[in-house]
Amino acid sequence: MTPPGTEEARSLLLRGARLVGGDGSPTDVLVESGEVSSIARGITPGRGAEVVELDGRWLAPGLWDSHVHMDQWALARRRLDLSGAASAAQAASLVGERLRVDPPAAGETLVGYGFQDALWPDAPTRGVLDSVSGDVPVVLVSNDLHAAWLDSAALARYGHAGHETGLLREQAAFDVSVRVSAVDDDLLDGWVADAAAAAASRGVVGVVDLEMSYSLDRWVRRVKGGARSLRIAAGVYPADLHRVVDRGLRTGDPIEGTDGLVTMGPFKIITDGSLNTRTAWCHDPYPAVGGEPAHRGVAAYTTRELVDWLRRASSAGLVPAVHAIGDAANAMALDAFEEVGCGGGIEHAQLVDAADVDRFSRLGVVASMQPEHAMDDRDVADLLWAGRTDRAFALETLLAAGVALRLGSDAPVAPLDPWVTMAAAVSRSRDGRDPWHPEQRIVASAALAASTGGRSAVTTGSVADLVVVEADPLSVDDETMRSMPVSATLLGGRLTHGTLD
Repeated sequence: MTPPGTEEARSLLLRGARLVGGDGSPTDVLVESGEVSSIARGITPGRGAEVVELDGRWLAPGLWDSHVHMDQWALARRRLDLSGAASAAQAASLVGERLRVDPPAAGETLVGYGFQDALWPDAPTRGVLDSVSGDVPVVLVSNDLHAAWLDSAALARYGHAGHETGLLREQAAFDVSVRVSAVDDDLLDGWVADAAAAAASRGVVGVVDLEMSYSLDRWVRRVKGGARSLRIAAGVYPADLHRVVDRGLRTGDPIEGTDGLVTMGPFKIITDGSLNTRTAWCHDPYPAVGGEPAHRGVAAYTTRELVDWLRRASSAGLVPAVHAIGDAANAMALDAFEEVGCGGGIEHAQLVDAADVDRFSRLGVVASMQPEHAMDDRDVADLLWAGRTDRAFALETLLAAGVALRLGSDAPVAPLDPWVTMAAAVSRSRDGRDPWHPEQRIVASAALAASTGGRSAVTTGSVADLVVVEADPLSVDDETMRSMPVSATLLGGRLTHGTLD
């Protein structure tokens, strides 16, 4: 049977490949009908097969990013970049400069992305933005997507006129983000296609797209329009669960009209907020910083409500993916999984109580984690989760307990680049800093398996979703891993990046 999405695949002999995870000696890999049909030295190809000399380059399973917001990633690549702002004043200065040199068209909103205010010496307020924006609506989306900072003109436009600070959190921020993300279909589809091509250039063959709005129909349109760079597992949220159930779709089902490239993904539900926004729900309170009183974060659901949602989704054949960042949120998610008795995963699992680690394993709950977040958030965690960071982003602890790991980026929160993700997991370091809690590092082979859907090596009979790289990812240093040279990416034996000549 030909694997889905391989209708253009060719018979291909990759000669002289070194298999990642193998003994390092060159071998031949034959790809037929979208699958790896043979691995051996000296394979004689059939008539019409294309022969490509890899000359000792390394061959690995194609990479997956297990947590992406594809539309938001495509949009963020074109928004005002605020990631370097070290204060509210500096962020406002960037806004002022953009308005001076490249203002939006009359009546349009200026949208920025990427600010992280947890360590700022000053507060993000509407007044700070008003001082540079005048009557132009300005919406700045936080790096974690859980907050939005608006000036007075934007507050009035998006239904929050008179808001005391201009800093919206959680659902209010999500609602504004959805509105400013509404662009022409053709324009957004083009931007997403560019982002998908960029992902393929880094060896990515598929993503789990957890965009918050209903995306299945958009992906059908995109594939029919020629977007064939990636496999997409498209998730669904509570607001649209009925639409999926009414269609009889179960997790893993191919979506009609996409040649098998798009499948039904998980049921995503958000139980708490985020670390930087100080809304991740924790057992212990956050310290009272920046004039904000001590609190434990935000729980979006009660345990009973979460149980009801998981039962409804899982009974319809949808695998739950539960967003839980704080330790209290993770405990509640595990309580719900245990009561419902279904499988699934927890997205992020950033702070996990020691008593809950074994429950992950016992219940068969997957930990879908984003190691680069630890590099972004290490200083914030040391401040807001002081005394608890030994169990923050606890990759090795979970892995040692037998928990299945899936790694991703949460793009746009971190770059859609699994090599960056794997480097952070293996080194717990970036920019030359000392490793942060090095005891939580995992070995490169585990990071690779968690970034390829569990495929630790290229094997006979497997789908020919492959990446050709210039170095052995199991032995390179952190810097090389982050910038891994990718020669080619194949999806079902079909080239989606690079050249094979």
